[in-house]
Amino acid sequence: MRGGLAAGSPYDKETAVTVYDYDIGVIGGGAAGLTVAAGTAQLGAGTLLIDREPRLGGDCLHYGCVPSKTLIRTAHVYHLMRRAAEFGLPSVDLPPPDFLEIARRIRSVIGEIQRHDSVERFCKLGAKVEFGEATFADEHSIRLNGSLPSARHWVVATGSSPAIPAIKGLDETPYLTNREIFSLDRLPRSLIILGGGPIGIEMAQAFARLGTDVRVVESGPRILPRDDRDLTDRVMEVLASEGVRFCLSSRAVEVRNPGGERQVVLEDPNGQRTVVRAEELLVAAGRVANIRGLGLESLGIKFDVKGISVDSRLRTARKHIYAAGDVTGLYQFTHAAGYEGGIVVANTVFRLPRKTDYRRLPWCTYTDPELASIGMNEGMASRAGIEYSVWTEEFEANDRSLAEGARDGKIKLILDAREKALGIQILGPRAGELLGEWVAALNGQVKLTTLASSIHPYPTLGEINKKVVSSYLSPKIFSERIRKGLRLFFNLKGRACGTETTSS
Repeated sequence: MRGGLAAGSPYDKETAVTVYDYDIGVIGGGAAGLTVAAGTAQLGAGTLLIDREPRLGGDCLHYGCVPSKTLIRTAHVYHLMRRAAEFGLPSVDLPPPDFLEIARRIRSVIGEIQRHDSVERFCKLGAKVEFGEATFADEHSIRLNGSLPSARHWVVATGSSPAIPAIKGLDETPYLTNREIFSLDRLPRSLIILGGGPIGIEMAQAFARLGTDVRVVESGPRILPRDDRDLTDRVMEVLASEGVRFCLSSRAVEVRNPGGERQVVLEDPNGQRTVVRAEELLVAAGRVANIRGLGLESLGIKFDVKGISVDSRLRTARKHIYAAGDVTGLYQFTHAAGYEGGIVVANTVFRLPRKTDYRRLPWCTYTDPELASIGMNEGMASRAGIEYSVWTEEFEANDRSLAEGARDGKIKLILDAREKALGIQILGPRAGELLGEWVAALNGQVKLTTLASSIHPYPTLGEINKKVVSSYLSPKIFSERIRKGLRLFFNLKGRACGTETTSS
């Protein structure tokens, strides 16, 4: 499949078949695009991978997941050092951290991972990699660096960028987003964060632990609105105990830059206005799809600021053009992008009509304690009108949690009326890792009795997964009805201590 033109791909008169330069073209070198390119190339499809940045990896590697988790770990270690006395160790008088060194470590971790996303690796897999701005010339061809490559299938995986709210004065005030926050040359003395979502809350705790005076501004009545309030309120309590201040139900109506500080004018639901000040301002108010300049309008492909409209097979209005990852605006997680990349590979190379299914999509907010979830939480079940029950266990009753001095949090098991698991939420130490057992259990349709009878090593945090299932099953196993039956059939004596006595 070689030889292509922009306005209509070449037609082979002998075979009466339209031929293209590539079997599949991928626009975007982030998680979704890399998954598609790696899969299709290894399966023998002629693959073109394009990214507008001069390096592969996307926002997650360079400005998102990787640098944020690296910073969070650094802040966690510094926080532990300050808590040395709690672990029976001598107190340590720590100097302020040097953010240049922190930023250097972040870059080194990115560099390590970048090697896995190199042009050389994808070339070895069989994919052609190009860098530049791609614009659709027609439904099978794009304009790229003066050339017009064509492909039978196209995948738009251009990701997302920080949403910049329309606040008076913001365009005239220096501010930070996730693209700048990890490369500061020094630690800010104070920081205002606009947005109480995962990015804003993770950064709030990390910078507060490093010594920055942090204030979070959220227009809604609570933080992390996707998760259940009983858990997010506990996250907020932990952050508040570490010095983070919160301005909830507060709308930023104006930003000023008088010099030397950033000023944000807040308005509460009653119209009262206050001014908060900080050295730096971080905008973490959501994401917008990267669709500008792609030329989707000329193809009749539907989209808005949130993302490109796709069906359950991730096809756009042009069925041979797919969209995957953040650019769809569906689930903006790196693991969701990777999953969607697999859906595209199945549809384009194997020609299988595979559809997306997000019912068991996990997610995690990497605060300390972490907040992880899979399936439905209470809010989702209520909105869906589903009858449910909740079973919980606290981490303060877990022996390993006590030994590690990490007793904050709990696990929630949500069951439907048939007593099948709707979802799991875990607020606790390494919750994202603990959720892995539930990812396997729910996807494998493992029975709760199987989980309850499984053997976990002691002492581990993972025992809490078994414990919450046992708390649900115990009333059934140790019911009065069961006790009476056993006494009747096996002539059991009953309680050996207490007021109840049973003669043989």
